[in-house]
Amino acid sequence: MIKKKPTLKKITPSFGSSLLVKQHVDKVDKKDAYWHFHPELELIYINKGQGKTHIGNHLSYFNNSQLILIGSNLPHNGFTDRLTANGTETTVQFKSDFLGNDFIKIPEMASIVAMFERAKKGIRFKVETKNIVGPKINKLLEYQGLERVIKFLEILNNLALTDDYTLLNANGFAFEAGAQDSNKIDIIFKYVNNNFRDHITLDEIADEVSMTVPAFCRYFKKSTGKTFTQLVNEYRVVHATKLLNESQMSIADICYECGFNNFSHFNKQFNEITGKSASNYRKEIRLMIS
Repeated sequence: MIKKKPTLKKITPSFGSSLLVKQHVDKVDKKDAYWHFHPELELIYINKGQGKTHIGNHLSYFNNSQLILIGSNLPHNGFTDRLTANGTETTVQFKSDFLGNDFIKIPEMASIVAMFERAKKGIRFKVETKNIVGPKINKLLEYQGLERVIKFLEILNNLALTDDYTLLNANGFAFEAGAQDSNKIDIIFKYVNNNFRDHITLDEIADEVSMTVPAFCRYFKKSTGKTFTQLVNEYRVVHATKLLNESQMSIADICYECGFNNFSHFNKQFNEITGKSASNYRKEIRLMIS
């Protein structure tokens, strides 16, 4: 496997702007869907689409919409596998001090600064906030200059004052990567993403990053807060949730399609990772209103 260069991503706003606002209305370019990090925070609103949410050690699948704030230097992957009819993905990337060091220290910014700290674990906002704030994020492209900054401050204030959210890394390790570490983690995640349907031995994956098995196990646990086996099982279960969402396959067929070779083990892992059985998960999805 060809080893990629360290993936510290340089972000440059357009001339005369302190924010980078961009919007996709088609499938996101695959070159953006890699494991990367940057000092800027990133606010992402997807109004209609499907894909994996992979932030720090959090991995899940979404099918509809989502609003997420990713903290500074928190590694993450691209999000949208595809956008549905009238789907857009709007991203705002900004430094925590984009209005200057003095401005961020004023008392009125305290709640926003506290949110920036929470964002180091990744924040997913829930339906009520998403429905109110999401359209405002989409409209940012209609504004320029100071008006855009003011509208963005209003968005940040709305998000900072709500308790309508979950922390994605609340019980995990928020991996603040250096360039060399990010390169190794990038190789590991890409290998798992391409091979999780097959049995991956520790010898095999350790060899991918030129480490001994004991050194790899220590490194991976320290970097991600979980064992390699846990990561592979999570990938398989996330793929299972995708198939339960989008296909008519039987649950038994989904089990084997995702790389599990034992149905009871699949059920146990699915329950542990999602908090419900695969059959209940599918029933709940069918009851949901898109």
